[in-house]
Parts: sequence; structure tokens; C-alpha cells
Amino acid sequence: MRMRKKKNLLPRMEACGAWLVHDPFAQRGRWRELMPEAKEIRLELGCGKGRFTAGTAAVEPDVLLIAVEKVPDAMVVAMERCRDEDLRNVFFIDADAALLPDMFEPGEIDRIYINFCDPWPKSNQAKRRLTHHNFLKLYRKVLKDGGEIHFKTDNDKLFEWSVEEIPQYGWELRDVTRDLHANGPVGVMTDYEKKFHELGKNINRCVAVMQPWEPAAAGGLRIPADGRLSGQKAGYFDESRRAGDHGGAVRGVLAADPTVGCLSGRAADLSFENGGVYGSRVGLYCAARAASRRG
Repeated sequence: MRMRKKKNLLPRMEACGAWLVHDPFAQRGRWRELMPEAKEIRLELGCGKGRFTAGTAAVEPDVLLIAVEKVPDAMVVAMERCRDEDLRNVFFIDADAALLPDMFEPGEIDRIYINFCDPWPKSNQAKRRLTHHNFLKLYRKVLKDGGEIHFKTDNDKLFEWSVEEIPQYGWELRDVTRDLHANGPVGVMTDYEKKFHELGKNINRCVAVMQPWEPAAAGGLRIPADGRLSGQKAGYFDESRRAGDHGGAVRGVLAADPTVGCLSGRAADLSFENGGVYGSRVGLYCAARAASRRG
């Protein structure tokens, strides 16, 4: 839902200038200068109107919180909240999450919050999800060793997709729950979260802890032990998967070897139409089994 344009946006932003970092790229490697005594530096992606931002900064005054928001009409409300509470351990930047490595040095961030991000539900929009592997790789470039992602969403499908996607790229999942507030409110809520909770909607949450990890080389696809996909097919898959095109990955396998007729019927439908992790795995498994039987 598009946010209504705020009246007097510019003067309202200027009134909160002490909380806005105008050039986050120049701050790279120097964020701790904003609060030298901070025990941690945390990043919130998509702070919205700032209920979680202000609440977290208030209950953890020894943590420096950097809130990222691309929509100025939302960010100004969040900034006003922090100004009205005179919170001095939170700052805001108007930027895109895709540029995080340009704004933060490796290891500069201790924790990333992703709260109620856009689910981008269509399969061809998967690359835009903040839990997509392209973003997971970016987070690795700014988090310290053992750094964490705290992820919350009301979208059950996004959550199920995410808890399958995240561990594949060097993250250990902890504290996975599909009903965070089942026994009463837990932690600081966002505006959306409060509304959904009051409506009785379950809230999904997990913590992902960064582990040592090296991306697989081209052709290094993991397939069932009885599969014999050639390096060419694996290369097609890796190239497509890195681009976030899971359906394309399976089409690449077919292009490499049209004789993999096992991908007809329901398996092909899942792979071509779903375009997600599950669909591509179904297709590749069928391809691997077919190759194994011919071998």
C-alpha cells in the first residue's frame, strides 16, 4: 500500500537533521565515531514509521542503531519519534540495502534487523526479497564473524521460503518460531506487528547466525548421491541460481540434455511455474535420477 505524501516533508526532515546521516558512504568505517562507547552497532533494514526503532533504542541505550529507510514519508515519522524521545543512540540513512558494502566496512555491524519486509510474492520477484541469497551475501560483507540477522514477518509463505533459503548460504538458524507472541507479547513490536497481533495473526521469527562459508564453484552443484549431472548441466544450474532464476535453472538442465524426459508432468510444472527453491529441487532431483538410471 502506497504511503500518503506527508505535508511539509522537507521542513520536517530538516527539523530532525541531528538524527539524519546525509552521506552514509563517507561514514564507511567510521560509524563508531557517532557513539564511541557503543557496545554494538546494529542495522535495521526498512524501519518504516519507527516504532521498533525508537523502542529498541530506548531499551538498549548502549547500542548504536542505524535505521535504513527508502521512503522519506515513513522515515520522517520515525525520526520525529526518536527526536521527541530525545534518543541519541539512533541515526537514519536514506539508502538502498543493495549498497550496504559501500556504506559499511567488513565486520562493522553486529546485528541486522529485518522486520516485515515486502514479501514480493511472485516467483520472478524473488531476487527482491531481503532474505534472498543475493542479499544474504551482501550481509556477510558487513557483519562481524558470528553476526546475526533477526527476521520477523507475518507472511507465512515468505517465512517458509526464507528458512529454506537462509541456511544454504552459510547461516545457522536459531530460535525459529511461527507464533512469537503465542504466550504474550515478546520484545519490541513494529507498527505492523502490533496491528497484526491485535488481529490474532501469528508472527514468524528466526535468528540467523553467520558461519564460515565459501560459495560453491561453478559446476559444484550438490545433487542426490545417485545423480550424475554433468559439469555442463551443473554450470547451467549454478549460473541461473546465482541470478535468482530457479525456474531458469531447471530449464538450463533441460537445455543441456533434452533427453531428461523425467521432467515432464507435475515435476516440470513445479519447476517451471513455481520458480522457487522447492520447484528447482524437484526438477533437479528428477533430472539426477534420470541421469543415474541411464548411467
